[in-house]
Order: sequence, then C-alpha cells, then structure tokens
Amino acid sequence: MQTNTVLAIGEALIDAVTTEFVGDLSEARQLDLKPGGSPANFCRFLHKLGTPAKLVAAIGKDGLATIILNDMEVKGIDRSEVQQIKTHPTTIILVGKTTGTPDFIPYRGADQFIGKISDTLIQECTIIHSTAFALSKEPAQTNILAAMNRGKSIGKQVSVDWNYADKIWGADNNAKGVFDQLIKMAPLLKFSLDDAERFFGEPLDAEAAKKILEKYPTSLTCLTCGSEGVWYRKGSENWIHLKAKSVKVKDSTGAGDSFWAGFTHAYLQGQSIAACIETALATAALRLEGKLQ
Repeated sequence: MQTNTVLAIGEALIDAVTTEFVGDLSEARQLDLKPGGSPANFCRFLHKLGTPAKLVAAIGKDGLATIILNDMEVKGIDRSEVQQIKTHPTTIILVGKTTGTPDFIPYRGADQFIGKISDTLIQECTIIHSTAFALSKEPAQTNILAAMNRGKSIGKQVSVDWNYADKIWGADNNAKGVFDQLIKMAPLLKFSLDDAERFFGEPLDAEAAKKILEKYPTSLTCLTCGSEGVWYRKGSENWIHLKAKSVKVKDSTGAGDSFWAGFTHAYLQGQSIAACIETALATAALRLEGKLQ
C-alpha cells in the first residue's frame, strides 16, 4: 500500500484553447485541442513533481477520449480508474487564451457520470481532492461527496478547489448546500478571488473575500489573487500574504491547478504551511512561463 498519495476525483476533458491571445471567445478563429480538466491537470502536475496521484474520472468512448488516454499514457499517469461512458461524449471546454482569467464555454458530456468510488482507493490515499466543477452534476456529486465522507471518517484529508462558475452549475443550483457539506469535513480549501466573486455573487476585493471566507472552519484556506499573490489562513489563525513571482505570462491555463499541486506536493512532505505556499507560487510561476506542461 502506498502512503502520501493523492486521489483526485473529477473532470478529465478536452480544452479547445485559442491559438492566439484573445479578449473573449468572440475573437476566436483557431483552436488547439488539449487534454484538460482541473483534477486531471492537478494529477499531471503532481506527477511532474514526483508525488503519486490517481485520477478517477469519466470520459466518452470517442476520439477526444483517445486524446486524453494517450496523453496520460505518454506522461506515465495511471489510467486505470478513468471510466469510459459509451452513451455520452467526452466533455469539451472552449477556452480563450489570456494573460488573466480565461473566458470559456462548457459543453458537458461524460464527466458528470463518475460512479461509486471503491473503498480500496479511499483507504490507499492520504488526500482526497475534488473541484466545484466535478461536484456540479449528478450522479458525480453524490458519489464524490460519499467518497469524501468515507475518507474523512477514516482520517483522510479532504482537499477542495472551489472553482465555482454559474455557467457550470446552472441557475437555481444547490452549490451552497454542497459547499456547506464540504466545510463540515474541514478541508484544505482553495478559492481564487474570481471564484469568490462568482460564488458569493458580488464584486469583492481580497479584504472583503477574506472576511467572508474566515466564517468557514477549514484546515486551511487559500485565496489566490493572480498577480497580487495569495492570502492563506491555517485554521482560525490570522491571514498571511505572500507576493506572486514576477513572470512573463505565456499561458495562464492551468495555473491554479499547478499552484495547488505545488502546495499539495510540499504538504505531503510535511513542510510548514509557509513553505507549502512558497512551493505553490513557484510551481504556478513555472506554469505561467510555459516551463511546466
């Protein structure tokens, strides 16, 4: 049985990314098909850093799925728990390449049909990770929450990237209820400032977002603020700020996933939270510069 491993449950999909920088997707003319999805990216970056990670995901049985599976094989990432759903196509996201938060349009398919997670996978991991995207649809929502609750009950650490977007969840959704269930598990919680604005439904600066987030009891809360760096808070301790690395941005796609991979890699090595955040920022900088693929 391996120790200090990560079980990431959630979306593996195709990012159809504009080949040129755009203001929004109305300017898109050419697209490059790339394997993506936050948990899949997260596993890829963890693998690069040398931390064992296993991905549970659902994809179609089509050409886009083949792109994803072939990429995982080339990069040495375990594909054994990636389920193929014959009745639904592989999910695709149109993404505008930008230096900031990418514009995107989702076309949902197989990603939401993640089945029950085996007890063996839960027992063998140290951290169980998922995302707001993955939790937005049934039956994945129920199955992921059940796995996290089972993991929490036997001492596993829950990790959540709350990458919330209305266009993913749809109108009149149950995101607040799902978030409240996650908070009861005292997760390692990652929010971007953009996520916070979308989820709480109001324009926020870092100070306002911190005031809202400190109401929620977590093991750790990270509020990433792009070029302004990151605010983090362990338990109920005071917020601490670290500046972002100054880099020439080649592509911001997946930067948040690389940040959390860097944090998780250091966390599993038993480093201090401050050192984990430093590693996270350094890893994100490599991704922004195009040096981490």
